[in-house]
Amino acid sequence: MIVIGICGASGSGKSTLAEEIKSSLSVPTIVIGQDWYYKDHSSLPMDERINLNYDAPTVFDYDQLYDDLLALSEGRSITKKGYDYALHLRADTDIVIEPPTVLILEGIHIFYDKRLREMMHLKVYMMVDVDVCLLRRIQRDMIERGRSLEGISHQYLTTVKPMYELHISKYVKECDFAVMRGGRNRQSIEAIVAYIESLLKLDPHAQPRGQED
Repeated sequence: MIVIGICGASGSGKSTLAEEIKSSLSVPTIVIGQDWYYKDHSSLPMDERINLNYDAPTVFDYDQLYDDLLALSEGRSITKKGYDYALHLRADTDIVIEPPTVLILEGIHIFYDKRLREMMHLKVYMMVDVDVCLLRRIQRDMIERGRSLEGISHQYLTTVKPMYELHISKYVKECDFAVMRGGRNRQSIEAIVAYIESLLKLDPHAQPRGQED
């Protein structure tokens, strides 16, 4: 199984790029979003869940994500995880995900855990202006997640921007390939797809490099 990691700011086009790559490949490919793997905070009252910092790297369940990634790499199926953004609760499902030929992981902190990085054959970073990311985030959160402009603005100033400056902007040093102008950059998509296809030609059962520079 070939693993591709895509990291970058919220609204930078990670999901779009992942789907573009998937649709350009002729082999079984799945996309897993890090947003599926927020930690379970069901024991907390709603007002506390709302005020958690969902942009901090420590809010994600890396152990569960790593276990699922390891299972898929060993040929074992997993169930699809999920998250309810309105109730701020895990929303895991019974949907079965079978091991693919190519697995694409995307998320704001997908490079945070060394175990995940070491399983990636290619680490991609989205180099998109943060103002553009903010506009995309506003549109997404209002339409898809039912949030108010006031709430989005408050979250951006208190958690999104600080976490970007402290953590996410620095993940660029972990990447192998940087993508400019968002997830529909055709040249970048073609280059990434060509690289994946070259790995498949060399070894259909390609293993990750398993080392850090």
